[in-house]
Amino acid sequence: MLIPASLVVFALGASIGSFINVVVYRVPAGLSVLFPPSRCPHCLNQLKAYDNVPVLGWLWLKGRCRFCKSKISMRYPVVEFVTGLLFLILFWIFQFSALTVGYWIFCSWLLALSLIDFDTMTLPNPLTKSGLVLGVIFQTILGFINSNNLDSWTSAVNSLFLAVLGGVVGIWLFDAIAFTASIVFQKQAMGGGDAKLAAMMGAWLGWKHLLLASFLACVAGVVVGIGAMMLPSQKSRKAQQQWGNKMPFGPFLALGSLITLFIGETLISSYLELFPK
Repeated sequence: MLIPASLVVFALGASIGSFINVVVYRVPAGLSVLFPPSRCPHCLNQLKAYDNVPVLGWLWLKGRCRFCKSKISMRYPVVEFVTGLLFLILFWIFQFSALTVGYWIFCSWLLALSLIDFDTMTLPNPLTKSGLVLGVIFQTILGFINSNNLDSWTSAVNSLFLAVLGGVVGIWLFDAIAFTASIVFQKQAMGGGDAKLAAMMGAWLGWKHLLLASFLACVAGVVVGIGAMMLPSQKSRKAQQQWGNKMPFGPFLALGSLITLFIGETLISSYLELFPK
């Protein structure tokens, strides 16, 4: 049963990825994500239902609009494929469980926020705030499900408290980092959206895993930053034209969260083994 289930999960993830493409395009522009239906941004013709089939629709059209023949960015099928792959990996790890559904939601929010931050250097409040609320709800439900019947409500309340604590730690930690960095560098060093994204991560991951995810994000940011300085001058100028002297940190926070989801416990256990009692 694993093979047909995996196919269904991948198809579901790719379909969610198609919707994420809509969110990434419309939310920064202040447009509705539901109306009007998907259409070509160039000629504004509504797409056919079979043109909207994730990944395959782009291949059938050979990367061009059916009506005006304008190029369709390859990012659309890539996002759909990556989302389907993420859903599949999470399903393989957590199987048929509430964790799988919850982390599908979490990863969808992370991917949408990462792409928006990459494009616009912003992390929209509607997404970070809704992601935070969903994280608190998810942890509360998880606490209720994983408890014994006698103390299920107590467990749910404890999980609610830990989720809120994770959110508070996230926003306080990044606000403190931003404040300290602004003093050291005498200019704004981090956007307010990063702290809100960290709060969302804290609600979903808990404060301990939030610290690990933030550390991994910083390491990834440093590595990419050094790599960017070593790029040929033409590519460096292109990056500078898009972002100036800044770099979106949201994608790195999302990457740190994903690594923490997949192997966070292994990393923490390996670290603790370095300091035996």
